[in-house]
Parts: sequence; C-alpha cells; structure tokens
Amino acid sequence: MKKNILIAVTIMVSLALLYWGIEFLKGINMFQPANFYYATFNKVNGLAEAAPVSVNGFQVGQVREMQYDYQTNQIKIMLSLDENLKIPRGSTATIVSSITGSASVAINLAEGTDFYTVGENIPGVIANGLMDKAGDMLPQIASILPKVDSIMTNLNRLTADPALATAVARLDGITAELANSSRQLSALMSGLNKNVPGVMTNVNEITGKLNTTSTNFVDLSAKLNGMPIDQTISSLNATMANFKQVSDKLNSKDSSLGLLLNDRSFYDNANATVADLDSLFMDIRRNPKRYVTIKVF
Repeated sequence: MKKNILIAVTIMVSLALLYWGIEFLKGINMFQPANFYYATFNKVNGLAEAAPVSVNGFQVGQVREMQYDYQTNQIKIMLSLDENLKIPRGSTATIVSSITGSASVAINLAEGTDFYTVGENIPGVIANGLMDKAGDMLPQIASILPKVDSIMTNLNRLTADPALATAVARLDGITAELANSSRQLSALMSGLNKNVPGVMTNVNEITGKLNTTSTNFVDLSAKLNGMPIDQTISSLNATMANFKQVSDKLNSKDSSLGLLLNDRSFYDNANATVADLDSLFMDIRRNPKRYVTIKVF
C-alpha cells in the first residue's frame, strides 16, 4: 500500500509539474494572483491563448482561455488581469492585430469611479488591422489598375519614339554647352578676381581726386561767396544801360553823331570829296611844278 500511495503521489506531482510547465511555457504564471474578466467577440483575428493584454501599451495580463459559443456563434475569452487593476464601466476590450498576423488585447479604460466586478463581461471591439485595411483598399486598387496599365502603355510608346532619343541627344549637347559656358564663366570670374585689386586701386585714386576736386569747389564757392557779386552785376547792368543809350543815340537822327552815321548824303559827299582828293593827289604827282614853285637866288 505504501508503495502504491507513493507511486500515486509521484504521478500526481509529476502531472502537476507537467501542467505547470506547460502553462509556464505559455507565459502563464499560476502562482501570481490575478482577477478574471470576460470579453465576447464575433471573431478573434489570430488571437491565441497566452496572448498579452495591455493598457496604454503596458502588459497587465494574458488571455487565459478561449471558448466558442455554438448557440450565439461568438467567441468568449477569459482575461487574466493583475489584481490591482480596476476597470471602470464603459471601458472596452479591443483585439489589435499586428503586421505579423498575431493579435493581442488592449483594454481602453474609461473615466469614472464605478468599476466592473471580477468575472463580469467587458464589451469587446475589433480594431481593423493592416490586412483588413488592405482588403478595404482592394476595390480601389482594382479600379486604378486599368489606368496604370494605360499609363504604362503610353510610357512604353513614348520611350520607343525616336524623337525622344533625338531630344536626349540634343539635351546632351545642351548640357555640354552649358558645362563649357560654366567653365568660361569661371575663367572670366577668375580674371576679374585678379583684376579687382587694380581696379579698386584706380577707383580709390579717382575717389581721392574727386575728393580733392570737391574740396577745390568748396574753396571756390567760399571765395565766390566772399566776392561782391551783387555790386558787380549792378555795375554791369549800369554799363549795359549806358551802352544801350549810346546805341540809341547812334541810331537816332536827332544827334550829330547819329546824323553822321545814318545820313546817306553825308556818306556820298564824303565819298565824292575823297575821290576829288585822290584826283588832286594824282595831278600833283604828275605836274608838281604846277603847284610848287622853286626859286633859286
């Protein structure tokens, strides 16, 4: 009897250790105190037992069990959560799928002081994963494919056009000319950079001369300001007035000088007198004895 009891105890302990090992490999710690809640979903999207349960990205428990209800066609899962976690009413449990196909449960905590009791059912929500979104996008992608095919056909036709090759060749020539122009511009800029010091020296000299000229103009302006310009202008005006009076008298026939300058008969008489004098001088030159008598004692 003792041997049978010992064998039975050994088998029971072995089975318990085996069960604990299997649960431990699943990630379930049987010795950690936890509270159990339930959530019901229409589909689980790759969710498995021992999947993590998180709040705000922090793991607070695991999926302990999953059962299919054949009467309601829904899946009921048991959530093993940290006993210190309190879930306010209005919170939801969401199945979140990853890109690898695995899923986890996220608890979306609501605000409030009324909490679910242990063993209650938390409303379940299924979030659309990446594959679900891809499935929603398939009709749109299918409608875009004919347009893409048309674009590819036009692109092939364009690339096969000889005009494109000609344009590319011309573009290569333009690029080469631009490169040559760039080199020439660089050489020109280098020459300008070399000549800039000399140009700046000339500019400085010209600036110095301009400053000297400006100084001379200032001195000349000061001298002109010191001269009696108003008095000189008044004298010139008086002189011009006198010249005008003289000119008026010369042009007038009321004065003797005006008569001498403007009388035609005086000019004609003077001209005749000069002619007579000329004739007289010619006759004296030809017949001096007629006018000069020389007596010798």
